[in-house]
Amino acid sequence: MATAQEKLLLRTAESILKTSLAAQPGEKFLTITDLETYPIGHAFFEAGLKVGAESILTVMKERTRHGEEPPPPVAKAWESSDIYIVPTKYSLTHTQARKAATQAGARGATMPTITPAMFKAGAITADYSIVSNLCEKIGALMDEASNVHVTSKAGTDITMSIQGRLVERDTGLLLKKGDFGNLPAGEVYTAPVEGTAEGTLVFDGAIASVGILKKPVTVAVKEGFATSITGGPQASKFDALLAEVRKKEAYNVAELGVGCNPKGRLIGIILEDEKVYGTVHVALGDNSTFGGNVQAGVHLDGIMLKPTMFLDGKIVIKDGVWTI
Repeated sequence: MATAQEKLLLRTAESILKTSLAAQPGEKFLTITDLETYPIGHAFFEAGLKVGAESILTVMKERTRHGEEPPPPVAKAWESSDIYIVPTKYSLTHTQARKAATQAGARGATMPTITPAMFKAGAITADYSIVSNLCEKIGALMDEASNVHVTSKAGTDITMSIQGRLVERDTGLLLKKGDFGNLPAGEVYTAPVEGTAEGTLVFDGAIASVGILKKPVTVAVKEGFATSITGGPQASKFDALLAEVRKKEAYNVAELGVGCNPKGRLIGIILEDEKVYGTVHVALGDNSTFGGNVQAGVHLDGIMLKPTMFLDGKIVIKDGVWTI
């Protein structure tokens, strides 16, 4: 007999398949998971059966970091699917395998670091029609902008160019061929032009694979690369995670993102942290999967609380409050 948690996971998985992915009977539905997230992966497999899809479950060895590629057989299965869900310990979002699946027309979502508790409350419970509207609102302004300036009372003061770069909306509604996002969803993001980021980032919310910050982490940025990371033990851990890749590209300023989910909470899991409405995040590492030119094999986001953001000199967020 199924436990209460198993029943909850199945109900939520079935709802996601029907609403966010509009899964249809007969579609090839692939779930990619690992041992850490297997209960969630299995729930999606069962939900796929319930909606009449050709449901396939792939369980792989856990990756060692965010952005590490999956094994080739998994990548091949991913590329040949119609729809997919990827609940895993580490993110496969910014991998060449995910990019290839999207380019092949598969639609779906990655769910890095998802936990059963996240199925009960927070960002995943949002009304995604509202989230979608918020994403479009800020996304439309970013589409037209060339220069971004982000500051905060914690000490962030950084500029970068996004001229000509694709601005992605992670709305939670993945209904068309090739649609891709996270679940829970709710951010707008882009790859800043390489070499243009200059200034200082102060992460005071959370960092991927580090968690909620006990002390702000300061990142000095010059010509598009982080040149120093300071702020205590968590800063050292962040730096070490990037250094272990042994590539300069790991320190590339890869992403600028805006949280758009009013139900999002800062919980120390980047999948939800980066969606919190009123926050801005910047990632270091790989941006090749969403319009940039850098392949790094790692992608780590840092959250800034109560930021002020200017687009071409116009304030669109002031101290964490949208002004548009």
